Amino acid sequence: GSLITLSCLSHRVVCQVISSAVPAASVQDNGTSDSSWITRLENNYGFYIGLGLAVFSSFLIGSSVILKKKGLLRLVEKGGTRAGDGGHGYLKDWLWWAGLLT
Repeated sequence: GSLITLSCLSHRVVCQVISSAVPAASVQDNGTSDSSWITRLENNYGFYIGLGLAVFSSFLIGSSVILKKKGLLRLVEKGGTRAGDGGHGYLKDWLWWAGLLT
């Protein structure tokens, strides 16, 4: 038979071809199994799960910015020292904390 050498970055494999090609129906599995539900879920819905997570995270990030900004604006309306001027009054505002925790 013939020898075939396959090289990757960190591995090198030598394969020996013993006979001619066999029909695809009788080809042996290489040991990987797609029977787990996680693999089947990723194969069928991976794109939609990723898209949903991306949209949800964008919503949370945007909400966080808006809530923190509203908390800072409420502080200015009450006459507190602005955070940019060295004030720390925003730390007492629940709306700012809600934005931070979002």
